[in-house]
Amino acid sequence: MSTMEKQFDPESFEARWRERWRDGGYFTAEAGSSERPSFCIMIPPPNVTGKLHIGHALQTALQDLLTRWKRMQGYNTLWLPGTDHAGIATQLMVERQLAAEGSSREAIGREAFLERMWQWKSQYHGNIRRQLERLGASCDWSRERFTLDEGLNRAVREAFVRLYEEGLIYRGEYMVNWSPTLNTAISDLEVEMRTVRGKLWTIAYPIEGPDGQPTDERVTVATTRPETMLGDTAIAFNPGDERFRHLAGRRAIVPLVGRSVPFVADDAVEPDFGTGLVKVTPFHDPADFEMGQRHDLPRIQVIGRDGRMTEAAGEELAGLDRAEARKRVVEKLRDGGYLVKVEDYTHNVGHSQRGGEPVEPLVSTQWFCDVSGMAARGLTAVREGEISLIPATWDKTWEHWLENIKPWCVSRQLWWGHQIPAWYTAGGDVVVARTEEEALEKARALGVAQEAGELTRDEDVLDTWFSSGLWPFSTLGWPEETPDLATFYPTDVLITGHDILFFWVARMVMLGYHFTGHEPFHTVHLTGLVRDAEGHKMSKTRGNVLDPEDLVDEYGADAVRFTLSILDSPGRDIPLDPERMAGYRAFGNKIWNAARYALTRIEGTGARIRATAEDDLDLTALAAPERWILSRLSKTAAEVNERFETFRFDEACNRLYHFFWGELCDWYIELSKPVLLGKTDRPAVGDVLLTVLDRSLRLLHPVMPFLTEEVWQRLPGHEAVHPETIALAPYPERREAWEDDAVEERMGGLMDVITRVRSMAHELGIRPGQGLTVHLSTDDEVLASFLAEQRAILEFLFPLGADGGLELVPAPEGASRDLVAGVNIGLVPEAVELGDEERQRLEAELEKLEAEIGRAKARLSNEGFLAKAPAEIVEGNRARLAELEQRRERIVAGLEG
Repeated sequence: MSTMEKQFDPESFEARWRERWRDGGYFTAEAGSSERPSFCIMIPPPNVTGKLHIGHALQTALQDLLTRWKRMQGYNTLWLPGTDHAGIATQLMVERQLAAEGSSREAIGREAFLERMWQWKSQYHGNIRRQLERLGASCDWSRERFTLDEGLNRAVREAFVRLYEEGLIYRGEYMVNWSPTLNTAISDLEVEMRTVRGKLWTIAYPIEGPDGQPTDERVTVATTRPETMLGDTAIAFNPGDERFRHLAGRRAIVPLVGRSVPFVADDAVEPDFGTGLVKVTPFHDPADFEMGQRHDLPRIQVIGRDGRMTEAAGEELAGLDRAEARKRVVEKLRDGGYLVKVEDYTHNVGHSQRGGEPVEPLVSTQWFCDVSGMAARGLTAVREGEISLIPATWDKTWEHWLENIKPWCVSRQLWWGHQIPAWYTAGGDVVVARTEEEALEKARALGVAQEAGELTRDEDVLDTWFSSGLWPFSTLGWPEETPDLATFYPTDVLITGHDILFFWVARMVMLGYHFTGHEPFHTVHLTGLVRDAEGHKMSKTRGNVLDPEDLVDEYGADAVRFTLSILDSPGRDIPLDPERMAGYRAFGNKIWNAARYALTRIEGTGARIRATAEDDLDLTALAAPERWILSRLSKTAAEVNERFETFRFDEACNRLYHFFWGELCDWYIELSKPVLLGKTDRPAVGDVLLTVLDRSLRLLHPVMPFLTEEVWQRLPGHEAVHPETIALAPYPERREAWEDDAVEERMGGLMDVITRVRSMAHELGIRPGQGLTVHLSTDDEVLASFLAEQRAILEFLFPLGADGGLELVPAPEGASRDLVAGVNIGLVPEAVELGDEERQRLEAELEKLEAEIGRAKARLSNEGFLAKAPAEIVEGNRARLAELEQRRERIVAGLEG
């Protein structure tokens, strides 16, 4: 047993244990192991060039908690780490770097640009691992993966080709969300709806006469995007709207461009919006696109991919930014007498999450994946309990999204990512294959190409979420039947934020079932978002962002982990106050000092850990305090295991906290002090204390790994539990033989008596060293016998002073009295002459008491209060008044005596 330092300093041992765990290979899983059950959890891969934020820290803490717990339970445990190439985000960083150099990706070409991307990745990749290790992540780093490594590349190509061959991936024109800043299509999930204060413009459209010329008759149409009217190809009304039935079969003239367009009746039109008529611009609005398909309307593109007006918008507007074009169109409408009305209008506008600018709905030729069948399987999985979402309140959201799912646009106009495995011939034929050689073979078989040079590969890449959707099985070697895949798939648990439930979780479920026939995991624990102490979302703008590494520097990794874990309550966001971390750092300090005291006192006594049932403690020989702490330890282990099993990390951590701080440190170590200090003797106190410390540290290890390892290594005899590390020691379970409800009840009453005596002594103003005689009595013979057995403890823990004592007989007249847990308490303080300072203190306290008693009496004499307040509130006020009056009597007696 090495001597523990006086100062609790997490920094002094955290780095040492990170290195020891890594070098010891303790976290490496065994493929093909049939001796132990497997447990697998996949890390949600953070962006390779990113910096872990506090949400990552929360998920890391919970994933590591589960992984360490299962490992200690004897599972063959794999926590597989990795990073995501993060197509848009990472490419954006390098493009900004090039722009600062006066260059661009187009200027240097694809090959050179990708070389710069890989350099960037190499430079920043190590940051993620370092940050995870600082938090104590017990990942199997030998299996670390990257979404662009060769194994995952192969899996992505295989998945794409299979889906294409099954007719589920296809290339076609469809309405997509286009980011002019990023110059790529983005999915619906990458669009963030923002409330915008804009305008609603009402525009007059002349009705066309029989001669094809505008008549004086006009209809009005309201729009939030007047610049798109240049691409109008129809005006629509609801077929049930009586106001416009006379327009069926007629045509209108689009102002400014003079285009003749038909009136069409369509159920999608809401009669209550605007004037009841809507302009139809099939190239620039999702609803209009579908309406255009139903009525076979032409599509005219007036806004380009760069967010500027095209030549189809007219020579005067071509090349203008869409915002500037809007101003010009409104001016021209006003000048031409077509602008009827302008109103303020608040509505939701889609913005690119990454680029930040309003998205532009555009018809574009893209690659799409029909996921309707896969979505149906995902619905069934949750409905039938194959996959559980925690909390289950997310089930309805899951159903709504999957029931209304649309084709997934999987292509992106980027260079960084998985290049789509499709090749084109000069004649426009497309060949999808796993490799260029396979593509050429297919092209030859179809007779569309003979030489590789005749094929041109698609320049687009796949949506980042496509490769991430394969993560649970591609990282284990799929499409090969690897030992890892056979051992660890399906995986067990996924822990992630609810904000990527559909970005990622749903896609893993859909693709997992489709390609493997199994669920990718059976449980998804969805965490809330971490907010600041006032509940505000963290943002650089607010200046309330908390950096996990800064927090580790200040409070230690264990305090950060414990805080995040104890705050994780299902379905709730997490208000994070750094003061909580300061409190849990103090918890670590409490454990350190308690262990240091205990180990100092038992050194050389021959006390040892009882590690096995075969070497168990003889309960019949133990006194009540020892039987009590073992009983509480067993029940705590049962509660913590059950809470971990049900993902109630908050409740498990609360139980651990109260057991360690309250029952072990504040009570049992205090109860053991008379023995440890040689004041009395009880059997096996040292053995019990060591055994409880050992098991308590093991219980706490998944949450606070560094501190528990450091302290546990100091316990004499810990090698009997595990020769190397607490991380591989068995996780404590319930020991029913240790549980004793009767002794818990007796000891609970004893503690209540001790607490009340101390409180009464304080109320009496007993000064240090002043004699105090404590009288305890009861008519219950069994209880009286128990009090007599615990006399040494009571004398040690009561503030008796040199001239006081404990009397197990009724108190004399004039004693301060109370009744607690069936025990009559009487306190008789030693008469001492009050000094001036003490007299002034008591007089000041008496003055405050008189004022408080006056307020209490006034409240209880208020008829309105007595009539309206609940009975328990009134009774509480009466009890409080009685207590105040008793305190006044004691102070008055002290001043007079």
